[in-house]
Amino acid sequence: MLKRIGVLVSGGGSNLQALIDGVESGLIPGEIAVVISNKPGVYALERASNHRIPTVVVNPRDCPNVVEFSKAILAVCQEYQVDLVCMAGFMRIIDRVLVEAYPNRILNIHPALLPAFGGKGMYGHHVHEAVIASGAKFSGATVHFVTAETDIGPIVTQEIVSVVDQDTPESVAAKVLQVEHQIYPQAVKLVMEEQFRIEGMRVLYSKS
Repeated sequence: MLKRIGVLVSGGGSNLQALIDGVESGLIPGEIAVVISNKPGVYALERASNHRIPTVVVNPRDCPNVVEFSKAILAVCQEYQVDLVCMAGFMRIIDRVLVEAYPNRILNIHPALLPAFGGKGMYGHHVHEAVIASGAKFSGATVHFVTAETDIGPIVTQEIVSVVDQDTPESVAAKVLQVEHQIYPQAVKLVMEEQFRIEGMRVLYSKS
């Protein structure tokens, strides 16, 4: 069974907090071994320190390219003996060198219902603006396995929120974030228990 989680962050870390709470409540059968940020001084690092979780900053400005940046993250994960990598508001693209080191062991949470509203440029408020502009009546959050292509990996779990005429990108974002905090710890629990198999783009779970 997987036991040690490495969390990649870039900002405030509310999804990191949801994972910390999941570990401390016993929902997630493991521990957060390290929190890695691509930016110094972000609040996510303070959240980790408040719970005595080791933190490391890997600044892409110190790396000549995305390959070396990803290798630096991989080195930290290996140092802390990480079994599962969780992206929690991580705003950088990673190279396949990290993906191939952790096949079906990197999770990301996306603020829309993939495969819609994913891919290049679809992050943060851009996603919610696109959802409203499309006329979609629903949005939501998706936890998926990370592959070499952005927002393409097999879907672990999703949850929906309604989009009404009065919604703004900010109000949709707030609804989606609330759902993210609910489903990410649940998805990590499912993956860490390893009671699943992947067939094509579908993640199928064994009955316990």
